[in-house]
Amino acid sequence: MNKYLTEFIGTFFLVLTIGCCVIGGATLPPLAIGSALMVMIFAGGHVSGAHYNPAVTLAVTLRGRCSFADAIPYIVFQVLGAAAAAFAVGILYGSPKDAPLDLSAKVPQALLAEFLYTFALAYVVLNVATAKANANNSFYGLAIGFTVLAGAFAVGGISGGAFNPAVAVGITIMKLTAVANIWIYLLADFAGGAVAALVFKFINPEDK
Repeated sequence: MNKYLTEFIGTFFLVLTIGCCVIGGATLPPLAIGSALMVMIFAGGHVSGAHYNPAVTLAVTLRGRCSFADAIPYIVFQVLGAAAAAFAVGILYGSPKDAPLDLSAKVPQALLAEFLYTFALAYVVLNVATAKANANNSFYGLAIGFTVLAGAFAVGGISGGAFNPAVAVGITIMKLTAVANIWIYLLADFAGGAVAALVFKFINPEDK
């Protein structure tokens, strides 16, 4: 249960930061979002591996570093953390002033943007947090947080920059993105995580 609670807490503060920054009108939200992810990874990595993202959990599971028995509870607690954060943001800031993001006119671009940077995120996680060559390093949280920061700056204007199915649930509840967009995030993000695992295993066949 400690692992699952850690996943809940980390995902909660990631999504809380996203909602507060976006609805609250913060300057340069990606900096705060990447930083929140980084510190939560450093805080919880020794307990759960600090996935905070169902696509990352899928990648780590396919890579062989998370059991299928843990994968489903991880994802459940990540989504619950995201939902709880969305409700907390509603109490703190209310509803967003702008209409929810509508991706209907740029579905191919949004799918590609979410796939590429979720792939990048999962690929970085697998290499810095699970590879034997990088065992016990001190930079994994920074590398992962900066991947999300880079992705948010690069394609946040195209897809909203979720790169995380739990985040997609959270921003949908907060009405930052339209409900009709949820399939885009789920399909692209899980695909990105799965492909990252396959690529990692291909490049590192000896790293079991």
